[in-house]
Amino acid sequence: GQDPLRLLKTLQLLWTKNEIAKLKEEIRWGFAGLEDPLAGLLDMLENSSDWKGKGRSLGYYLTTELQLWIKEYPALQQSGSRLEKLQARVLGTLAQCPTNLLDPLISIYQLHTADRNCLLAHVSHLYHKGNYKEAAVLSMKLKLQPDQDVEKMCTPLLLQDKTNLVEDYVGEHPELQSKLLHILDTWCEPGFDIGDISRQYQGTFRYQPDKFNRKTLSKLIFRLLDRFNVDPALCPNVINQRHLRTLRYLFYKRFVEKTMTQENWTDHVQNTVGENRWLQGHLIQLLLRYCDLNTAARWAQRCNLPKETLPYEVADELQKLQIQERAEETKALNSEESKKKDYYQLPIPRANVHFLQTWEETLPCWEKVLQPGQVVGIDMEWKPSFGMVGKPRVSLLQIALKDEVFLLDLSQLLEEAELEGRKEKLLHFIQLLYSDAAITKLGYGMSGDLSSLAATCSALKDTDKQAQGVVDLLIVDKQVDVLSPEQSYKDGGCKQPEKGLSLLVQHVLGKPLDKTEQLSDWEKRPLREEQILYAASDAYCLLEVYEKLCKDPASFGLSSDLTESLVGKPSMKPRAKKQLNKQEVPSPSGQQCKASKTEPSHLPAPISPKEFSVICDNMLQGLGRYLRCLGVDVWILENEDDHRKAAEIARQEGRIILTSGLPYQTLRSQVAEGRCFSVNCSEKAKEQALQVLKHFNVRVSLADIFSRCQ
Repeated sequence: GQDPLRLLKTLQLLWTKNEIAKLKEEIRWGFAGLEDPLAGLLDMLENSSDWKGKGRSLGYYLTTELQLWIKEYPALQQSGSRLEKLQARVLGTLAQCPTNLLDPLISIYQLHTADRNCLLAHVSHLYHKGNYKEAAVLSMKLKLQPDQDVEKMCTPLLLQDKTNLVEDYVGEHPELQSKLLHILDTWCEPGFDIGDISRQYQGTFRYQPDKFNRKTLSKLIFRLLDRFNVDPALCPNVINQRHLRTLRYLFYKRFVEKTMTQENWTDHVQNTVGENRWLQGHLIQLLLRYCDLNTAARWAQRCNLPKETLPYEVADELQKLQIQERAEETKALNSEESKKKDYYQLPIPRANVHFLQTWEETLPCWEKVLQPGQVVGIDMEWKPSFGMVGKPRVSLLQIALKDEVFLLDLSQLLEEAELEGRKEKLLHFIQLLYSDAAITKLGYGMSGDLSSLAATCSALKDTDKQAQGVVDLLIVDKQVDVLSPEQSYKDGGCKQPEKGLSLLVQHVLGKPLDKTEQLSDWEKRPLREEQILYAASDAYCLLEVYEKLCKDPASFGLSSDLTESLVGKPSMKPRAKKQLNKQEVPSPSGQQCKASKTEPSHLPAPISPKEFSVICDNMLQGLGRYLRCLGVDVWILENEDDHRKAAEIARQEGRIILTSGLPYQTLRSQVAEGRCFSVNCSEKAKEQALQVLKHFNVRVSLADIFSRCQ
């Protein structure tokens, strides 16, 4: 048999010459000449140091080639006492080797069959030397986690901010996941100091409080609860802390911002506190801080708190509650009535608002909605999550027509459809509504609505990709010459400046939306009358805004081809390959808005990216960055820049304007013909870049790639 160390010298010479193919061949021949290839590999690894770094080292090729060779010649596998001796030797090598050698070495020396106590002892030795990461990685490779103390193994990793490694350590073991979460939750107990734990490891590594503290710990626990789908009840401390933060947020919304009604606030506080005595005690303290004794006493009565647990002044106030409650209710009613005249009101009779809870009740709705040429306003409501685990599930789907509004109790309808085998029919109607290009769907921020719809029912997850004929008024909100929130605050005299759809409705229709019901508990049944009117108004106002913009777009700073710019371009990420702006779409009043062609009749002479100078509008920042990577001279407008700034820079520096949607009509009239190009905003940056390069016949070479990058 050949001497392994002499073979090693030959291989090292080939390695320094970087002759990889010849090296692999020589390794095969070399192992064939060794009396004991498995022992020979360990001899070579123990007498060489160039295999300990990351990447493909000589040791990597030695190990992987032997692994492949053994697969071809299984008879080379060792067994019995000879294998046990080799396994004892390889454990010392494993402690030093990089991660990419672990799997091959474990396979070659059949470590999964080795004595488990011996493996655990070796990992424990690594751990006590302070090699916590190496001990955890080797434990995972050898699948030793069920026999280890999860707290002992994971604590030093967490303190070193190696949370990803901790997640992998417990990833395939539900019992360990629960144990880990329980341990982490005990660290969230009031008065617990994480620094006390870190002092146990003083001298082995430096604990960084900014990397691992109560805040990061809380985020980690909620991420793990979500990832491993563990019952949150396992972590009462962190859940209590999250509920306490929710409670404080509700107090801020009600008493500082003053943007929640008393009834909504009461519902949410009751749901947040529940029967938890600890949270109820904090609730009383917050009430004393933000309110008066009367309110604190009223809640103490509602929670049925024992008098001996209450502050003396709150217990004393309990005797006066009845009179004060009646006075408070009268005052609140008067206040709500006086507010109505300041906000947008639903213009159709209350009898034309239909709340649908059964399949039979929905049939007239679908018959009226699914008509070619129909224009509908769509909105959705769900219970606010206040940062809790999981995505919101749609409780109410609102569909508004010209003369009536349908409110679909989606949670009830899905439950009923599941029991009666009609779920596919219900989902089919919803998919048909969104995919029918002959029906114009109006919305505001459709991306969020469709994302929540997908979370509610997985069968609807591709609705956003199939959607056609949609008009997202969020795009209009970005283009309309509208009052700033601060200006609307001054002019309207509201307690908070208007924003979002409410601001758009105020500018177009004269009055803002009353958003005090927005944070309602939309899962609670029956819905209150105020919730029903709010939900109907939110969907119906889209029809009125759209109709007024179509009738007189110029007075709002919009171009005449309003619908062309909007249809088929919701504020989401569709993958439509065809432009939808060539079709004509009716407005509620019957008007037609026609498209215009922008494609040139012939291609210009080819140019290089260095000769191509552009300015990208602020909705195309991704395109701008992509073109810059290709060597194009790009100026990108900031978010706060006015679109008209693009025309000024284009004229001064001879740049071509790249824009999208409504600004295209305004900007192209301010520069020479062919110097302004409209990009499909619904496509990704790469597809947009290809469209621009093809239109202007820009030829990109390999040398142009990253030529402008510092």
